[in-house]
Amino acid sequence: MRREEQRPEQADHLAGAAADPSGLMDLLGVAAVLLEADGKIDMWSPQAEQLFGYTGDEAVGQYAAPLLLHPQHQDAAITLFADVMETGRGWAGAFPVRHKDGSTRMVEFRNVRLTDSLGDHYALGLATDRIALRQMERKLALSNRLVTQAPIGLAVLDTELRYLAVNPALSAMHGVSEAGHLGRRFREILSGAPFLDAETVMRQVLASGEPVVEEQVVGRTAADPENDHAWAVSVYRLEDHQGRVLGIANVVVDVTDRYRAAKKADEAQQRLRLMANGSARIGTTLEVERTARELADVLVPDLADMVSVDLLDSVLETGRTDLGEGPALFRAVAVKTAYPTDAGRALVPPGHLTTYHAEHPASYCIRSRRPFLLTHLDGGELARIATDSAAAGLLARAGVHTDMAVPLIAREKIIGVMSLARARNPLPFDDDDLTLACELASSAALSIDNAVLHQHIRSAAETLQRSLLPQLPPDRPGLELAARYRPAEARSEVGGDWYDVIALDGDRTALAVGDVMGSGIPAATTMGRLRTATSTLADLDLEPARILTHLDKITRDLDPYIATCLYAVYDPHREQLHVASAGHLPPVLVRAGGQPHLLDLPTGTPLGVGGVPFESTTIGFGPGDRLVLYTDGLVETRHDPIDERLEELLRLLAVADRSPEETCDRLLRQLWHPAGHDDVALLIVRAQPLSAD
Repeated sequence: MRREEQRPEQADHLAGAAADPSGLMDLLGVAAVLLEADGKIDMWSPQAEQLFGYTGDEAVGQYAAPLLLHPQHQDAAITLFADVMETGRGWAGAFPVRHKDGSTRMVEFRNVRLTDSLGDHYALGLATDRIALRQMERKLALSNRLVTQAPIGLAVLDTELRYLAVNPALSAMHGVSEAGHLGRRFREILSGAPFLDAETVMRQVLASGEPVVEEQVVGRTAADPENDHAWAVSVYRLEDHQGRVLGIANVVVDVTDRYRAAKKADEAQQRLRLMANGSARIGTTLEVERTARELADVLVPDLADMVSVDLLDSVLETGRTDLGEGPALFRAVAVKTAYPTDAGRALVPPGHLTTYHAEHPASYCIRSRRPFLLTHLDGGELARIATDSAAAGLLARAGVHTDMAVPLIAREKIIGVMSLARARNPLPFDDDDLTLACELASSAALSIDNAVLHQHIRSAAETLQRSLLPQLPPDRPGLELAARYRPAEARSEVGGDWYDVIALDGDRTALAVGDVMGSGIPAATTMGRLRTATSTLADLDLEPARILTHLDKITRDLDPYIATCLYAVYDPHREQLHVASAGHLPPVLVRAGGQPHLLDLPTGTPLGVGGVPFESTTIGFGPGDRLVLYTDGLVETRHDPIDERLEELLRLLAVADRSPEETCDRLLRQLWHPAGHDDVALLIVRAQPLSAD
């Protein structure tokens, strides 16, 4: 059928079956020349004009040998031409050709004989520049070597992200054969969630043409489905010389070793930061429960999803480790979870006592003094770490999958156990985690033991101090009395604040308030000595200034202690108050029906300094007048100016007249906080008319 006789539908069918042309032929610039049997040029392609320099008009009809060859090469060429025409065997090779400009070029030829319908023979010559051909061959050889032998993964994907070619290295990374890749889409080979972003990047490169270089992807493939690997992925868009998009080239470098090393280094940095954080945050006070909470705060969520801290009850009660014959008795002091979870109900609440069964990790730690690690928990092991079956069910529903327990050892004495678990964090505890937990536990145990020791010493000092303070007498003639002493919970040790009320002859009453500078049992003991000395000196009926002078000498003998003191004597018959101060804060005088004000007294120096005389001041003090004596713990804080605090004291005393008892309670409630850093002694008296008897 001749072409003009083809039906239109046939032509459409052929057009649809035709594929897009390859650009390789154009890159090589292949020229076509048709020679008649006598060697005369019959046809001349445009590429021939580019290769040899002659136009079609200049070449067609000319004999090829004299036109294209130097004289010395013509005989050899004619012989080769004759052999092709005679035998029909093609010839391939390179031959020197003379360009129109006179230069000589090596041209690669492919010559074949053609026969038309009449039986006439022609020679078809296909030619290209040998230098260009060799460059192309070298590039192809290099590409083939890279694709087949390079340790990096290489792949070509079409515009639908179907694999067209992969090299052995990428096949090994994916755990899928080369043949298993071909024709399949990217997500069919790598279906894991981490590779979704990689597919998005590929489509972006296809759309924009902007390459993406060394994008890190971390995930798992069929080659190693149990472990994460890391790859540096580069994606480039492929185009032909006409700019048509062919697909993408995917270059993949396995950087798992680098990724794991960086991860290890990052974990080491995190451990160092956690240790530094623990050093800064654990042991900021000498309170047992707070120190345990600080330990839990450091561990959650950076190391564990849930933490509990249990101390031996014998340590808290007596300071000694007393395990006895039966199971150890623990007191929970801290519990923390990283998020709200039912697993928290499986832990013993702070303040509660508990014992653990013999196989429990806490029991193991107490007996062996060694840490306990369960990397992976199954149903039976969950029962082992739980207090009972109900708790095991809560832990299972919360997804707890790994657990460890670490003994708290201080001064070679075991004082408790710290337990840690993970649920949402998918990584199991490993030896590095256990080492870190042990280091933090060791440091925290010392802080907790210090707090326990402080608690016992503080309790002893507070007991001593309270025993040394006077039992407040019934109201003295002409006076209504009220007094309070409060130790500060946040202070490292009990201080030396004190007050005293001493009965004198003639219905007179001595009032004293003082503060020994120092803390603990020594300060309490010094306070007791000064109080005893004050009571003894008061019987000598001396002026307040003389009393302070003798106390100053006594205090100097108690070196290195110094103390402040305010001493007053009230005479109800004369309605007078004689007062002297040794470096103490001024008392507040509230006249009946008047406004409170600070008494302007000669301040004096603290007891124990010496060399400065004290002065007595006499003021009227009639029925209804009130005098407020206090130590600095009532008004001094770390953040507020003392003047502002004294103004607040005066404001509180300016309210309607209240009894001394009510006033004591109100001042403590408004001005003093048990979490402060100083204890307080407070003595309030109100003058009353003397009875007729």
